[in-house]
Amino acid sequence: AFRLFKKHKIHPQIWQTLANPKPDPQELQVVEAAKAILPLVEKTKELDCKLGLYNHGDWGGEPANLVAVCEYLRAHHGAGHVGIVYNFHHGHGHITDFEESLKLMLPYLLCLNLNGMNPDAHPKILPLGQGRHEAAMLQTIRQSSYKGPMGILDHRSDTDSEIALRENLAGMQKLLKQLGANRALRSYSK
Repeated sequence: AFRLFKKHKIHPQIWQTLANPKPDPQELQVVEAAKAILPLVEKTKELDCKLGLYNHGDWGGEPANLVAVCEYLRAHHGAGHVGIVYNFHHGHGHITDFEESLKLMLPYLLCLNLNGMNPDAHPKILPLGQGRHEAAMLQTIRQSSYKGPMGILDHRSDTDSEIALRENLAGMQKLLKQLGANRALRSYSK
């Protein structure tokens, strides 16, 4: 893929999960995780692509660890192109402290991927508007300084992607009405 990016002069975001380092002191874990991803950091920098550290559970999915690795890479490797892609569907453990987690991640946030959110990930993948917590989480985002992209991922292999997207768009419309986000609601066709 990188050869094609270079050939066609395209600069997509590249998303990658962090390795889970050995259970050493935090500072060593940050350095180890950064070193493990350094070849990709250098390649994406060379190609002028953003690199999003993608939360996917365990140590490498924790907001504080994602931020620490971003800070380390920026400070020690000039990697200002490295940021965070935060996925609601891997963030159930941070429903209750989402406001604090968002504030921590904001300077590095490249994209937020949305999902319906229930406690304890029951179920883990849920269309927007069908969970108990995503409205409050979206309101927190609206009240923050975040102005970047938001995505919807289809992780439901049992459902046609068009149906899953339509369910999520309907859920987003419901949530926008609930939150009084009239400007965003106008983006929906009549």
